[in-house]
Amino acid sequence: MATYIVIGGTKGIGREITDQLSRDGSQVIVMARNNPGDLPSGVKFIHWDAESGEFPENVADSVDGLVYCPGTINLKPFGRLRNEDFTSDWNINVMGAVHAVQGLEKALKKGNNPSVVFFSTVAVQNGMPYHASVAAAKGAIEGLTRSLAAEYSPVVRFNCIAPSITDTPLAGRILSNDDRKQASADRHPMKRVGNASDIADMSMFLLGDKSTWITGQVIHVDGGMSAIGS
Repeated sequence: MATYIVIGGTKGIGREITDQLSRDGSQVIVMARNNPGDLPSGVKFIHWDAESGEFPENVADSVDGLVYCPGTINLKPFGRLRNEDFTSDWNINVMGAVHAVQGLEKALKKGNNPSVVFFSTVAVQNGMPYHASVAAAKGAIEGLTRSLAAEYSPVVRFNCIAPSITDTPLAGRILSNDDRKQASADRHPMKRVGNASDIADMSMFLLGDKSTWITGQVIHVDGGMSAIGS
């Protein structure tokens, strides 16, 4: 039975990935700050705060896939961003991923075609106002993806998904009513915002056996935003 670890697997995209992996019969370990209490039967929960630094020991002997989902949407004018904004975004998006990979390195190397999936944002490529802090952190994630893919090939694959706005709890303030959702949808060539399954489906592909010749990639799942604009 394949073993997958989903960090941030209790909400939004992470929860959808958790549910899909569980339905496929995989052993799933979810790591997050809070346990919602309604995870699928058989899913193991381990408390871990991505900002805490220290990664738990002995999470699993062998890991076939790791998905690092924690993220931030800290949108402010550049002049209003404080040092703590940049530090928090960096720690959650970048250092949390670093600690997770370092903590699971030996287990990943023992896995069957092991694959790691990170998350960026379309704002890294496109450049969007008020995204300075989160785009800086996610840009680092894209660089980390390529560096680790080079270092760990051919044993462990590393890829990154760069979504546009997705209808999840993390984006709740931006998509807080129908008018805002429609305005956001209209900015995308596909004329809708993303949903958790759009991103989870790509994650499942990157974790699976049909993507074993793909590594070091930043894959845009963004309704066409990065390629053809609105």
